[in-house]
Amino acid sequence: MTSYFDTAETQSQDEREARQLAALQEQIKRVRAFERSCLPETEIEDLSDLRKLPVLRKSDLAAWQADEPPFGGIGATNVAHVFQSPGPIYEPGGVGHDWWRFGRFLHACGIGPDDIVQNCFSYHLTPAGLMFENGARAVGARILPAGIGQTALQARAARDVGVTAYAGTPDYLKVILEQADQDGFDLRITKAAVSGGALFPALRAYYADRDISCLQCYATADLGHIAYETEADAGMILDEGVILEIVTPGTGDPVADGEVGEIVVTTLNPDYPLIRFGTGDLSAILPGASACGRTNKRIKGWMGRADQTTKIKGMFVRPEQVADLVKGYDAIERVRVIADREGDADVMIVRIESTRSDEGELAQAVQDSLKLRGRIEVVPPGSLPRDGIVIEDKRVYET
Repeated sequence: MTSYFDTAETQSQDEREARQLAALQEQIKRVRAFERSCLPETEIEDLSDLRKLPVLRKSDLAAWQADEPPFGGIGATNVAHVFQSPGPIYEPGGVGHDWWRFGRFLHACGIGPDDIVQNCFSYHLTPAGLMFENGARAVGARILPAGIGQTALQARAARDVGVTAYAGTPDYLKVILEQADQDGFDLRITKAAVSGGALFPALRAYYADRDISCLQCYATADLGHIAYETEADAGMILDEGVILEIVTPGTGDPVADGEVGEIVVTTLNPDYPLIRFGTGDLSAILPGASACGRTNKRIKGWMGRADQTTKIKGMFVRPEQVADLVKGYDAIERVRVIADREGDADVMIVRIESTRSDEGELAQAVQDSLKLRGRIEVVPPGSLPRDGIVIEDKRVYET
């Protein structure tokens, strides 16, 4: 019988959306109270109204933080820690119960009060170490704060203190296990909660062969926990503390369920209210609910990066420009820009879903939006792939 972290995991979708809408409306009030807020005075009466609000980008945070350090004046409260991520971008951290919401994921991994978790996420500058420690405390587990490196000492500590669960990147557990094998002793690890890298099928199988159940989650330093695996089936179930949208890269326009697009997340954490934060990652909504009984939506997991900015003929072409092209011309339904080579020269091919065949008009629209001339190929509506790619680079350079 499946054990759930709380009753929120099995509520109806109507109940979930009503709870999230109420929390969202409170978040918007908090954000609008700050001078830095750029939210329009738009009424949010339904979760679908989120699309009326702008997408917040890391570049926005970086600019605001440079002007008003450390968090850009957007209302971080109850802050106990300050972290730094590449950029640099600074993120707050709190010490409240399950502040980053990782308890839900660790519970799904089967980790609880009888476990000792060897936490091999970094405690240096970045928040991952404390994120997982905070989650381990939420499920009652004890923590060995190991961080990274010193593998021989890690393996010995795991043996000496009786570690039963691992938290860290997918591949580092294998390094620890192989060190223990080399040193001639067994470890008691049977559970692994991983993130921060790809869990390839061969690596998952390696752990399964050693009787270790390994599950992964999707999270970011800004947002905390976003989605997680269970043992029931493929895909990642959305965390109850976020609202997730999948949008066309470079826009805030949601795509249909099943189509690939950029992950945009609104966190319901009142201590750090991020509204429609663009992660830059690609994914898609999976159909149906999980076989484990949890009722929230699922995503396929990480499917690449949404920032497809590409230099063509010495000029950058950005997803935002492609989005403006689609929005600015009624005749255009969808666009795919392709960068390729012909001989020693770059070429730009622009495939346009349109019912019009006036390539001259479309070519002018492309030049106005992308600031480059390109070869126009008009294709029927619905014929371009729904894979989240708006700028495709086919160029291959000899090395």
